[in-house]
Amino acid sequence: MNPVLAEWNQLDREAAIIALNHCCAATRWAEELTSLRPFANERDLLEAADKVWATMREEDWLQAFRAHPRIGERKAIHASAQSATWSTQEQAAAATAESETLEKLAAGNRAYEDRFGFTYIVCATGRTVHEMLEILTQRLISTRAAELAEAAEQQRQITEIRLRKWLGR
Repeated sequence: MNPVLAEWNQLDREAAIIALNHCCAATRWAEELTSLRPFANERDLLEAADKVWATMREEDWLQAFRAHPRIGERKAIHASAQSATWSTQEQAAAATAESETLEKLAAGNRAYEDRFGFTYIVCATGRTVHEMLEILTQRLISTRAAELAEAAEQQRQITEIRLRKWLGR
């Protein structure tokens, strides 16, 4: 068994929830996933994480989104130190972007938040800054309901990546 998972299975409830909140800041998701312990292996944890995420509602999604910095920025108000570190790694492509591109991202982020009421969420791992900007531009024409569902799916993907990092894979 994965040693991180084995240790997490034995943590008290509060500590287990805090550990998961580094991967996804939706408290209800972390609470429900914690209540399903113990997990025999990583695959079971990842499958359960997806199933629990599928039961979340808008307020849970928005809570998770608030822990993400805007694409091209470094800091989110509601992020743990571990989550902030992972965000920096995930957005590494933005760190080397030209100032003109970063200005376009900043303007796009503002337009997105004005239109939808939450931070633009995209699974940035492996994407260039130009790809993230293009996706942002395309998503700005969505309806709020469609965009909320897409952002929730992007958060699910980010959470899976972070769970794997947490488990040391």
